[in-house]
Amino acid sequence: MDLELTGEVWFWKGPAPWHFVTVPEPQATEIADAARFVTYGWGMIPVTAKIGRTRYVTSLWPKDGSYIVPIRTSVRKAESIDVGDTVTIELTLGSPE
Repeated sequence: MDLELTGEVWFWKGPAPWHFVTVPEPQATEIADAARFVTYGWGMIPVTAKIGRTRYVTSLWPKDGSYIVPIRTSVRKAESIDVGDTVTIELTLGSPE
């Protein structure tokens, strides 16, 4: 399943700080419908994500009835992304082949 979403980058300041984009409701519903076929446990969903020209493998994390997309530091640097920026992310659900 391929999806495209747009969202704002936010920063979680927990013990392991990380940057994320929250999946909007329409796409989160589509993902939830497909989750049982692709999850590997704890609600984590493997995806290939693409922002700009940068493609990377990660997993969607369930959060508050939706999902969040982690944005690696290498991706943020390559695409000049910072907290508060709005980004478009292309997602392909499932493990890469």
